[in-house]
Amino acid sequence: MAVDRTPVLKRCRSLDLDPVYLGIDKKSKRNARSGRKLSEYGTQLKEKQKAKFIYGVLEKPFRNYYAKAQKLKYGTVGENLMILLELRLDNVMFRLGYGRTRKEARQIVDHKHVLVNGKPVNIPSYQVKAGDVIEIKEKFKGAQRYKDILEVTGARMVPAWLEADHENLKGTVTQVPTRAEIDVPVNEVLIVELYSK
Repeated sequence: MAVDRTPVLKRCRSLDLDPVYLGIDKKSKRNARSGRKLSEYGTQLKEKQKAKFIYGVLEKPFRNYYAKAQKLKYGTVGENLMILLELRLDNVMFRLGYGRTRKEARQIVDHKHVLVNGKPVNIPSYQVKAGDVIEIKEKFKGAQRYKDILEVTGARMVPAWLEADHENLKGTVTQVPTRAEIDVPVNEVLIVELYSK
C-alpha cells in the first residue's frame, strides 16, 4: 500500500494549512516564503493536494470520489465530493474524538477495533450513512489507549451531524453533513475546475 512519508508539518507549510485541521495542536512557525504567485492551475492543484492530505486519500481513490460526486443527483459536484470525504469511517472516528488524528483513527479501523451497526468493519474508506451507529468493540473499550485519546480529544467539538457518547465510546451519524458543517479550509470549486479541464 502506498504511504505518504512526508513530514506532516512540512507538508502543512507547503500547503499553507494549519495543522489544527489534522488534529495536531502544534502551531508551526509560519516561514515567510517568497511571495511567488501561483498560476491558476497551481492554485487548483494546491486545493486538491490539500483535500487529499487532510483526509489521507491517495490520487486514485480521490479521483474515484470525484467520479462518484459527479453521479450524485443532488448538490454541486464540489460539495458532494467534500461530503463523501467527510463520511469516510476513519474521518467519522476522528470527528467523534476516537482518534487524535485521522491517521490514528484510520489505524484503529484497520486494527478491527470498530463496529458499524454491530458489525466489525476494518475498511477506513467505508462510507457511513445517516443512522449508522459506530462504536469501539467491547473488548477494547477499557483499553488505556482510548482513555488517553479522550483526554486529548474530549474537549474537541463534535460536529452537529454526529452524536457522541464518550461514556460508551459510541457515536451516531444523525444526518449527512452539509458543506457548511464541514470546517475544512478547502475550496472545492477549484478542485472541480481542475478535474473538468
